[in-house]
Amino acid sequence: MLHAGLAATTIGKHRTAGYNRRRVKPATAEFIGTFAIVFAGTGAIMINDQSNGVITHAGISLIFGLIVTAVILPLRKISGAHFNPAVTFAFWTQRKCSTQTALQYTLSQLCGATTASLTLKMLFPLHQTLGATLPHGSLAQTFMLEAALAFLLMFVIITSAASGDTLYVAVAVGAVVGLGAMFAGPITGASMNPARSLAPAVASGQVQSLWIYLTAPLLGAWLGSLAAAALTVEKKSSNT
Repeated sequence: MLHAGLAATTIGKHRTAGYNRRRVKPATAEFIGTFAIVFAGTGAIMINDQSNGVITHAGISLIFGLIVTAVILPLRKISGAHFNPAVTFAFWTQRKCSTQTALQYTLSQLCGATTASLTLKMLFPLHQTLGATLPHGSLAQTFMLEAALAFLLMFVIITSAASGDTLYVAVAVGAVVGLGAMFAGPITGASMNPARSLAPAVASGQVQSLWIYLTAPLLGAWLGSLAAAALTVEKKSSNT
């Protein structure tokens, strides 16, 4: 009986350790991916400001798109490559991830983004905004643009993922982010990502209008997931 009890305890410990590893790896991937996006993207904004516009708006947009593509490629098979609380929220509403996973991913994303902003603050202590997203149009215009961008982002994420090809997903999603930043950046900052906006805003104290960048992407991503789900069901039905 004693040996049986010890064996059961050992098996239980191994199962717990395996379960914890399965949880830690995706969370770590979400942390790293979100850190990289905020560090490279907002870092490009800050360096552009410091260098009198050497990088340019087009360059910043390209950097955002490329870093998204770059982190999706190695990390998608580990965590699904959300790197965005709005994306995680939309997947949660579609029952594609559990509540526990959604909370864990969101916490990892916020921690990764915050770590990136604090690192940039140490590197560029005199920069006032740390690349925070600030509206340059009306609040209504900014909200609608951010919701529309998040809609397109989520729609492309879900529909491209149906291919099962990580390279295809990475290029498609990176293109949406880069193009969104290119045309909407001058008006809204083209966030599409609550973590990307929250971290530099809190680190720099630029929290005015932050609510837009926390709510509009959630709404847009949710609507995008509904549209993508409806289209996917329709395609499956037409092929049967």
